[in-house]
Amino acid sequence: MTPADLHNYQLATIGGLENFHFYPAIVHGNVATIYPHHHVLRYGHRYIVQIDAGVLHRAEGGFAGFTTNQAWTFRTKKAGPPADAARVVVAADGSGDFSTVQGAVDFVPVHPSHRVTIFIKNGTYEEIVFFHNKSNLTIRGEDRAKVQVGYANNSAFNPPQPGPNRRCAFSVYDSTDIALENFSVSNSAYGQAEGLLIFGERNIVSHMNIKGSGDAINLRGSVYLTESRIIGDGDTILGVGPAFFDHCEIQSIGPFMWIRNTEANHGNVFVDCTFIARERPAAARQTTASAPSSMMETRALSTPVLARLPMNHGLNYPYAEAVLINCRMKGLAPEGWGPIEADTAHLHLWEFNSTDLDARPMDMTQRAAASKQLTLPQDAETIGNYSKPAFVLGGWTPVVEK
Repeated sequence: MTPADLHNYQLATIGGLENFHFYPAIVHGNVATIYPHHHVLRYGHRYIVQIDAGVLHRAEGGFAGFTTNQAWTFRTKKAGPPADAARVVVAADGSGDFSTVQGAVDFVPVHPSHRVTIFIKNGTYEEIVFFHNKSNLTIRGEDRAKVQVGYANNSAFNPPQPGPNRRCAFSVYDSTDIALENFSVSNSAYGQAEGLLIFGERNIVSHMNIKGSGDAINLRGSVYLTESRIIGDGDTILGVGPAFFDHCEIQSIGPFMWIRNTEANHGNVFVDCTFIARERPAAARQTTASAPSSMMETRALSTPVLARLPMNHGLNYPYAEAVLINCRMKGLAPEGWGPIEADTAHLHLWEFNSTDLDARPMDMTQRAAASKQLTLPQDAETIGNYSKPAFVLGGWTPVVEK
């Protein structure tokens, strides 16, 4: 349902999708950044900026604004890159082909005849990124920590509407053969606030930092994640699979995942990964303590479990699958899994060789009854199969670009 007050706010079209709420101006300290609507500036034009007095305020004094045609002007580039360019550059300082990630994504054809790489130079890109129906595209950062892409966005700021989810910082929607490499994506809002959503097939997340709140990363369709760090507040990994995590680190305040796959495909598989329970910040703990919540929800905030399987509007997920092989853990609840409200006959909540961060075997005596410890030699074939991305990802063998 479209919220009744939707049109009381300024709206933007991003990646061809209408009705995104956004901030036309964002102020950090004494720096105000103005964000025009997409596709309103043209190549080879000179623009005049005027700002009335009182629009912006400074702590050390008033801002008189720009009231003449000479106070602030700028020119756009004479022309964009060639339409068939195989590589374009994004630079926040204006030295590249584009100044925003979304501008570069919009430039790339829906289905290019050759692979296209968007290279992002070091900088901060405070923007919502959304694209759909793309393929054969690599988005690569110059430095994993120094390329920061993100926004404060959640389901309160961009409420549910028909069509794709608009509450994420970075969305790859209904797209195939996409690779995200070597940069950071963050959502600084709280609540249902994904850092990254990927919906499609044969997509890769490599050497990335991803931070969100609830549902920090939302995965739908075959995706391979390697050498990446994912940080969230609870249900940190949400999705329907299949997803293969290779040498990843996941940090969470609440449950690490909520798996929703059916019997049609595998769920979440983790090989040589690390799970670290995070403490809830003091201010958030006080807010939680003053709000009504179930005993299990309260406990999950302080002692996270690997996954929960609650009823969801009358539905549960009896074929949910999460398999952990040679994973390290810190701070988890001893039962490891739960609450589980699904029929447990077909669940795959499996672990093999779970250890603490110092490689010492975990105490599994209190693990939830619905879970299972894989052992050798009895489960050697299962362990071997689930250690192979192609087995989990429906026959696809991902190749990470060098």
